[in-house]
Amino acid sequence: MTLEELRDQIDALDRQLVELLSERARAALMIGHLKVKTSLPVYEPAREKVIYQNVRAANKGPLPDIELTHIYERIIDVMRALQRAALKGQGTGAPEGETPGSALETGKEK
Repeated sequence: MTLEELRDQIDALDRQLVELLSERARAALMIGHLKVKTSLPVYEPAREKVIYQNVRAANKGPLPDIELTHIYERIIDVMRALQRAALKGQGTGAPEGETPGSALETGKEK
């Protein structure tokens, strides 16, 4: 393949990644709304650990597991911030970072 063809391929893959990330964000927002209704915290370290394990198990390279984990740490950070922003805008009546009747974890463990 030529350089131009490879760049075109990367551009197409980037568009697919954007669509998948947007789809993931929509799902994360729905999860955030369900968490409010059930008084669950936005930050769930056990769930994040499962996500990292799933990603590493699915990884067939060439990215090293640790680098793929770093990418997912950032994705999850952004999704969590998106959930918090949406919940804040929803007017739950709870202070920022909290759901009614349940304090949210605000720290990040990695």
